[in-house]
Amino acid sequence: MSEQISGAESLVRSLEAQGVTDVFGIPGGAILPLYDPLFDSSIRHILVRHEQGAGHAAEGYAAASGRVGVCMATSGPGATNLVTPLADANMDSVPMVAITGQVPSGAIGTDAFQEADIRGITMPITKHSFLVTNPDDIPRAIAEAFHIASTGRPGPVLVDVSKDALQAQTTFTWPVQMDLPGYHPVTRPHSKQVREAARMILAARQPVLYVGGGVIRAGASAPLRRLAEVTGIPVITTLMARGAFPDSHPQHLGMPGMHGTVAAVGALQKSDLLITLGARFDDRVTGKLSTFAPGAAVIHADIDPAEIGKNRVADVPIVGDLAETLPELIAAIEAEQAAGAVGDYEGWWALLNRMRETYPLGYDTFDDGSLAPQYVIQRLGLISGPETIFAAGVGQHQMWAAQFINYEYPNTWLNSGGLGTMGYAVPAAMGAKVARPDATVWAVDGDGCFQMTNQELATCTINDIPIKVALINNGNLGMVRQWQTLFYNERYSNTNLESFRIPDFVKLADAYGCYGLRCESPEQVDAVIEKAMAIDDAPVVIDFVVHKDAMVWPMVAAGTSNDDIMVAREMAPDWSGEED
Repeated sequence: MSEQISGAESLVRSLEAQGVTDVFGIPGGAILPLYDPLFDSSIRHILVRHEQGAGHAAEGYAAASGRVGVCMATSGPGATNLVTPLADANMDSVPMVAITGQVPSGAIGTDAFQEADIRGITMPITKHSFLVTNPDDIPRAIAEAFHIASTGRPGPVLVDVSKDALQAQTTFTWPVQMDLPGYHPVTRPHSKQVREAARMILAARQPVLYVGGGVIRAGASAPLRRLAEVTGIPVITTLMARGAFPDSHPQHLGMPGMHGTVAAVGALQKSDLLITLGARFDDRVTGKLSTFAPGAAVIHADIDPAEIGKNRVADVPIVGDLAETLPELIAAIEAEQAAGAVGDYEGWWALLNRMRETYPLGYDTFDDGSLAPQYVIQRLGLISGPETIFAAGVGQHQMWAAQFINYEYPNTWLNSGGLGTMGYAVPAAMGAKVARPDATVWAVDGDGCFQMTNQELATCTINDIPIKVALINNGNLGMVRQWQTLFYNERYSNTNLESFRIPDFVKLADAYGCYGLRCESPEQVDAVIEKAMAIDDAPVVIDFVVHKDAMVWPMVAAGTSNDDIMVAREMAPDWSGEED
């Protein structure tokens, strides 16, 4: 006779059977039955200070490790506090499972205390969402949730379990038979499309490998490098793809987009073939879509068929997992090369190298001796080294971290790309450090972002998660201030955060049990970073007090063409006379 256990214990056993070792969460009334068997489990539960922190920590855990991140919350406000991380994970294809408690099934729909239809709320921002009211369904729901989250295009899945289902008696069996009619992600590409792509690549004169975050999610960085070297084609990596291809590689032109390098943006605009791999023609990359890469044919390879043709028509669509697609494409190209077809990109590289040499990334220093934030971030990357994991908030510091740190490996750059969520950095860094405890993990944050989720420093201190925080403190909502400078006649409405050091971030760090350091001049930068690197017994926060008027360049203003990219205020690059 099968052993009778509670639905809550069945859920814990399901997570253990799924290989879960760490979860982030906060208990509450509806999910409380789950926390009793969790007390005796091998699973490490990390008690966060806000459910949003649990969600972003699960994202950071997943993005740094490739494993599914897990978070938990109770019903009502607990569950709704997970909405932002779920939307964030959905935009950036992060595999995570959120488990929420729900009011008893008999009370659903009655506006019971702490009731919210979290399944309905999250339906548009998850790959799938479950409502479980029968304890017998718990193991299957968990198995299906992890399968959906981690296969095909990764993404978040919500499992909402009513309190009575957690309390009721059931039997536990594992493995379970999954029932997912209609969910059959295509992983193997169509060989005819791959061969056609190979022919187009070798016939093109100005091709570009336009690499998106899908390459990292697919674990396809090695075949990407092989493809680039077999063909000799220039590579650009989007904000989500930083680290997919080494920055040090001579074929790498940098990041495209609103704050991309002139060479990367120019390569897209003047290309005759975009070899698009796991990218989605995001508006921040394309600028004004009708003027984007006007002379380019498009090969678009992606595991999600919904992305192909969504924003730009693909001449050769390839649906499949890039880990399978890229080796097949390499083989097809090598077969064409063996038959005598060779790409001629000499003139193309001459043009791109002129762009790269004429418009390198740079920044202004300040005569008053104040800190340039770009210098801080550049030194941070060099001193900390390429094995370091960097998690960034959103805004100017995010763009500078993408521009001025060299990324050599995948899964070392974590940021909120699609949703642009302020407050992402600290909890994401926390999750990354839990997933990869031997790695050095830096959160690069702004003084605006930091004040949204810095309470998770308490979580880090108490749970021995020694992350490091580089706080780029310009006393302002920097990116918004930049827009006000450029487009609103320097009318700085509600962007000034500075008021006699409120809060004093060094004292705040100390209050959270962290080491608090401050740096206010270029001469102090290296020493303070090295001091932080030497500390491993608690989190460290460095308050880098930087100049308030530093700007992110280059810049393509929202809604304008990539052709109008500015390399400094009111200065666009001169592409006249360049070969097409």
